[in-house]
Amino acid sequence: MKTVFDPAVREEIIGRIRLLTLESRALWGKMNLFQMTRHCVIWDEWVQGTHKPVYKQMWLGKIFGKAALKRDTKDARPLPKNVPTGNFFIVKEKTGDAEGQKAIWISRVNAYADYNNPTFLHDFFGRMTPEQIGIFAYKHADHHLRQFGV
Repeated sequence: MKTVFDPAVREEIIGRIRLLTLESRALWGKMNLFQMTRHCVIWDEWVQGTHKPVYKQMWLGKIFGKAALKRDTKDARPLPKNVPTGNFFIVKEKTGDAEGQKAIWISRVNAYADYNNPTFLHDFFGRMTPEQIGIFAYKHADHHLRQFGV
């Protein structure tokens, strides 16, 4: 199973990020290129502990989170289209420096080489093992790269 803790997988993700251009358009969903790249930067910073929003695990997550996490990390099946996201990951600004966000996103992907955030609490899944984090972080990046056709 692919994980962001594997250097070859990080290089794969980075190569795909580099394929994004200002002409890239979403195949599904509501985000444009800037919003997607900014969303992914914010999400990776959250997982890595450099962006620390104040939040608690959702009550639905406390009920269904562990089962959903197990489902989403048990095999190589990609995340489905149009899955919901937490409110603090929604980028409302429609315009911005997508190329700059791509560069930051690449640096965030590279930062998984030194991952160390043992207190990470997913807003829906709750506590995750490092193995689950690595798999899900890959699937999150893959989901959005597929969303934009790369």
